[in-house]
Amino acid sequence: MLNSFADFVPFLHYLWIVGALILTGCGLPIPEEIFIITAGITAASGALNPWGAMAACLVGALAGDCVMYAIGYHFGHGLLRDRPWFARYLKPEREARIERMIAQHGWKVLFVARFLAGLRSPVYITAGILRMPFRRYLLIDSICAAFVVATFFGLSYLFADRVQAWWTRLQHAEVAFTVTIVSAIAAVVLFFFMRHRRRLARIRVRKELRSLRLRASERGPETNSAG
Repeated sequence: MLNSFADFVPFLHYLWIVGALILTGCGLPIPEEIFIITAGITAASGALNPWGAMAACLVGALAGDCVMYAIGYHFGHGLLRDRPWFARYLKPEREARIERMIAQHGWKVLFVARFLAGLRSPVYITAGILRMPFRRYLLIDSICAAFVVATFFGLSYLFADRVQAWWTRLQHAEVAFTVTIVSAIAAVVLFFFMRHRRRLARIRVRKELRSLRLRASERGPETNSAG
């Protein structure tokens, strides 16, 4: 049973890659290249089969894009009219602008949108709203996705050692940066705390002096009347 579970673990990794890329295709504000690069580095370490990992990246990317296309295709402009919550995600003005871009530039818009996390999903939804033929859409999207996946996966796989070294340096720099920021914040908090303490001390001294003057002024008439 342990052996069968051990054989099943890599399959879970492939499913994780597919699921993560579907989420990025459905609007998760994280560049898909992060997951592709992670898959390439993991494959380079021997934990995953390179071809299987790259195929999972391609399947996940295409599946996410097809989900967005299907939403636009089946709901059309009513998506913005009947569902106000979705209009916050894709406003009518933005949708109209993307329509003009697709009409003028076609596949170039789909290609450029792959590199823009905030624009990718609205573009593919608009392609569905415009009822772009699915075969044409899938062909263009497959070419674009294959180029992006092959480029980032291949580079991360070939230069995994350097990427991991850069990542280690980045982590060290991040730790140093965090320590610096925390120290600076602590120093600022301490400064304002000490200034507040000094202010309270001055207020207390002024109150004591005012109280002494008041007592002295009260004793003055009593002394004069006694004399």
